[in-house]
Amino acid sequence: MAQVTLRKVVKAYEGDVQAVKGIDLDIADHEFVVLVGPSGCGKSTTLRMIAGLEEITSGEIAIGGEVVNDVPPRDRDIAMVFQNYALYPHMSVFDNMAFGLKLRHFDKAEIKRRVDEAARILDIVPLLARKPKALSGGQRQRVAMGRAIVRNPKVFLFDEPLSNLDAKLRVQMRTEIKKVHQTVRTTTIYVTHDQVEAMTLADRVVVMNHGVIEQVGPPQELYHCPATRFVAGFIGSPGMNFIPARLENGAGALRLHLPGDIVLPVPADRTGRYGAHAGRPVLLGLRPEHLTESRNTDRPNVAPFPATPEVVEPMGMETLVHFRIDGAEICGRIDPAVPAEPGRPLPMAADLNHMHLIETESGRVL
Repeated sequence: MAQVTLRKVVKAYEGDVQAVKGIDLDIADHEFVVLVGPSGCGKSTTLRMIAGLEEITSGEIAIGGEVVNDVPPRDRDIAMVFQNYALYPHMSVFDNMAFGLKLRHFDKAEIKRRVDEAARILDIVPLLARKPKALSGGQRQRVAMGRAIVRNPKVFLFDEPLSNLDAKLRVQMRTEIKKVHQTVRTTTIYVTHDQVEAMTLADRVVVMNHGVIEQVGPPQELYHCPATRFVAGFIGSPGMNFIPARLENGAGALRLHLPGDIVLPVPADRTGRYGAHAGRPVLLGLRPEHLTESRNTDRPNVAPFPATPEVVEPMGMETLVHFRIDGAEICGRIDPAVPAEPGRPLPMAADLNHMHLIETESGRVL
């Protein structure tokens, strides 16, 4: 059993600075959970408290049902992979992976069995005799993962392990890490500031901001049903667009009045949800893929509006167009076959079936 449970966990430093502000989190056995958020949000501090590398100020952390607040790191049965590979340069790959098992006095046959199995999973069998200096960055990261796998711990902890790799290798290593988890099925907690890593790797994503958890859920749930403006803007690339608007009720129908005399009808099936907020200023949230070239606007709840791109970014499979609505910077996605030029008017359409309304003061998604 390798559930990880956090109850009202606080980490405070001198001067009454709280890095983590009383978070609660349940991580199931075999689950892959990613902590994601901007720099300084408390994600790495949370991971280090689980590892025992940071003392908690208050609260409770349990691993496998056992409270580990006062248990030293070496006795928590966890294995950690850092951003820095931390390999011994004078040792071969085999010896680097075997080192922890030798310290625990495993017999040679068991050590060889474990190292060979981990090397097979990570596809580094031909590298076992090499020294770290003869390896690429991706190969070194595989060795660091192998050193963790041979331990057969209750929990794997990853602290931004791909930060030192180039963009192409990061994509490759994301796939490798996911393959390894599908094979080994050890409970895994992974920290990153990269929301793409979080979305592609996680069973569930934990979005943190200023030491608190904003939302926890499967990647698709966070993408399509964000609970707050922060989550809506952080998850997704490019991020969600936010447009100042006023919700008005007229003749039994709700409409959004945007700057520039743009009026968008609110879908009828959302009247009950939004009706109580009529007459208030709100933010309209729409992802770029729901702001596209004006075509097939006879579809339900798709409303045309005028736009003039300031920047056009051809991406191959799509084109991003950037324009403004009364100063608010907006990004849309259009078909690459559609001609688009900066400064040339381009009729656009908003798919309001995917709209979000956000309270301006609280940042809560209505």
